[in-house]
Amino acid sequence: MLGYECYMASDDRKLDTEACVRVVMRNKNLGLEQYKFLLKTIVSSGLGEETYGPRNVIDGREEFPTEKDAHSEMDEIMFDTLDNLFAKTGVSPSDIDILVVDVSLFSPAPSLTARIINRYKMRDNIKSFNLSGMGCSASMLAIDLVQRLFKIYMNQLAIVVSTEAISSHWYCGKEKSMMLSNCLFRSGGSSILLTNKRDFKDRAIFKLKCAVRTDIGYDDEAYGCCMQLEDKQGYQGFLLTKSLTKAAAKAFIRNLKILLPKILPVTELLRYAISTLGRKMIKAQTPAAARALSFNFNLKSGIEHFCLHPGGRAVIDGFGKSLGLSEYDLEPTRMALYRFGNTSTAGLWYVLSYMEAKKRLKKGDRILMISLGAGFMCNNCVWEVMKDDLKDTRVWEDCIDLYPRKNLVNPFTEKYSWINDEVLNFVRLDE
Repeated sequence: MLGYECYMASDDRKLDTEACVRVVMRNKNLGLEQYKFLLKTIVSSGLGEETYGPRNVIDGREEFPTEKDAHSEMDEIMFDTLDNLFAKTGVSPSDIDILVVDVSLFSPAPSLTARIINRYKMRDNIKSFNLSGMGCSASMLAIDLVQRLFKIYMNQLAIVVSTEAISSHWYCGKEKSMMLSNCLFRSGGSSILLTNKRDFKDRAIFKLKCAVRTDIGYDDEAYGCCMQLEDKQGYQGFLLTKSLTKAAAKAFIRNLKILLPKILPVTELLRYAISTLGRKMIKAQTPAAARALSFNFNLKSGIEHFCLHPGGRAVIDGFGKSLGLSEYDLEPTRMALYRFGNTSTAGLWYVLSYMEAKKRLKKGDRILMISLGAGFMCNNCVWEVMKDDLKDTRVWEDCIDLYPRKNLVNPFTEKYSWINDEVLNFVRLDE
C-alpha cells in the first residue's frame, strides 16, 4: 500500500444532539414508544457529537431523496479522497491500471468507476470493477480482489474506493429493526492506492500479508439478518435483526480457523493443540473440570494492532471480549466510532488513520483488520508496517490531541432522559 485517504465532510453537516432531534421530530410516523427506543439506541451507540450526515438529511429532504442527491454524495466523497491521494503520493490518474469501487446501496449507469474514469481522464485499457451489495466488509473484499489480480498482472497500480450511499437510504418509517441504521450509519469514505511494482517497494507504507474471506450466505438466518427492503408502509430501509450477533460469531469463527494458522507462530499453534488435547482427556474423566478450563489463542503472539469494524459499541465490546483485547487495543476503534460513526465499508480506514496519527505503528508491526458485512460475510486481512515514523494525521489533524476521550456519554442522556418518564406512558407525541 502506497497511501490511503479518508473523507471528512464540512462542519455544517455535523449531526450533533440538536440536529439529530430535528431529524427525529420531522418523522410524523413516530410515537412515544419509538422515541424511547431511539433515545436508548442513540445513547448506547457509542457515537459522539461530531459525526456527519448526508446533505439532504441535514436540509430536511430525507423522505424524498433524488438521484442527484446520491450522485452528489458519491462525487464529493470519491473525488475529495482521490484528489488528496493523487496529490500526496505523486501518482498520476493516467498511471492507474486497476480501479475498484465498492458501494453497496447505489449502483447507477454509467457506473461509479466510469464516473471516476471520466473525471480524471484515465486510460482506455484500465481494468475497472464495481462491487455492490457487500455491506460493511466490502473494502476488505475489494483489497482481496486486487491481490488476486496482482497475481495475474505484473507491475500494476490499483485504487480501491470504499464508501456508502446514505442519502438515498435514510429510513423514514417506524419499524424499530430498521430505525437502527439511522442511529449508527454516517457519511464517510476512503481511497486506497496499492501496487505490485518492485520499483515502488521502498515507498510502501504497508504490505498485505494475507487475506481470508468467509461467506455463510447458505445459512438462511445469517442471510436475512442484514437486508435492504421496504416496510409495510412502503418506506425503504435497512433491516438489522437480532440474529446478527449469531451470524457474526459463526462467520468470524470460521474465518479465524483459516486465518490463525497463517498469522500465529508455530509455538502458539502447538501450545493450543496440546491444551485442546489435554482438555479432551480431562473431559473424559471430569467434565466439570474441563468446562472450567480455558485454552484460548494468544493473538498478540502474532499481531500487534487490531483494526476492528466500528459497527457500534456492542460490536466493539463483543470483539474485545472474544479476542481478549485490552482497552488500549480497542481505543482506535472506539474513537473512530465516536468521532465519525459507522461509516460502513470505509470504517476500518478511519481506525487505521487513528493508529497512525497517534504514532502507534512501528516497522515490522502487524495489523489485523476485521470486517463483517451483509450476506453474511466476514472478510479479514493482515498488514505489515513497512516504515518507521508513520504519523500522517489525515482526518484527525484538527482533533487528535483531544483523543482518547475519557467520557463517551452521549449528551442525549441528559437532555432527553425525560422521554423515559413513566408519567408519559399514556401520551402519544404526534407533534
